[in-house]
Amino acid sequence: MRIVTWNLWWRFGPWQARQKAILTALRELRPDVVGLQEVWAADGENLAEWLAGELGLHCAWAPSPAPERWRRRIGDPTVDIGNAVLSRWPVVDRDVLPLPAPADTNDGRLALYARLAGPHHEVPFFTTHFTSAVHASAVRCRQVAALAEFVARHRGDTPFPPVVTGDLNAWPDSDEVRLLGGYKTAPAVPRQVLLDAWEYADPAAPAATWDAANPYVAPTHEPSVRIDYIHVGPPGPGGLGHVRDVRRVCDGPVDGVWPSDHAAVVADLADRADQDRA
Repeated sequence: MRIVTWNLWWRFGPWQARQKAILTALRELRPDVVGLQEVWAADGENLAEWLAGELGLHCAWAPSPAPERWRRRIGDPTVDIGNAVLSRWPVVDRDVLPLPAPADTNDGRLALYARLAGPHHEVPFFTTHFTSAVHASAVRCRQVAALAEFVARHRGDTPFPPVVTGDLNAWPDSDEVRLLGGYKTAPAVPRQVLLDAWEYADPAAPAATWDAANPYVAPTHEPSVRIDYIHVGPPGPGGLGHVRDVRRVCDGPVDGVWPSDHAAVVADLADRADQDRA
């Protein structure tokens, strides 16, 4: 089962050219499930729904409840922003969690849950987008606590572990990422562990998803760092859901156009128990 997480940079930059590059990149990856952040909708068109239609996938979309600050940044009061899940399999349940944030930094970020009718088991899948202010680690820790409880409520009676994707806007050794994982500090929900898929990566592989080599990132003069994640619960019976491979992708131009200011992460998960695989 191929999982991708990707922040699509809303309608910033050359968004129409980027839209085509995003589709080309995803088509080459052939994902089974995609968690998307900063997805736009406007004038009756929704980027996630368009991508799903072009790729032959199902779609779940959740718009931000408070997009005003985003709209002011881009100068367009009509464009929505949100998270989305694209899935090869039908979405049989869904829910949305507005993430907590103080009024001065609250720009309507959320977590989206989609329960997927996978090929052998239902898959509890989540995608989220945390507050981006560099100094807001404490806010992100609050968001982790809310997200962890959201995962616990919806993981349900399935042997497939929960899969949590998203742009956490946090460094791998940060308090918030450690809290979400629950294996380097006490978990936000007792006994709930979510493994960072990158623990299985080649240590020499490029990891930064916010990368100064990207021309959209370079003007910020910020350090290159991994801030986009796929977390997976401990494997189910027979290794169900364990991480078989993980790497950075979508990290260069497509036909001369960089698709986003973020690189994506892809992970291949075992979709059935070891004893059932040929």
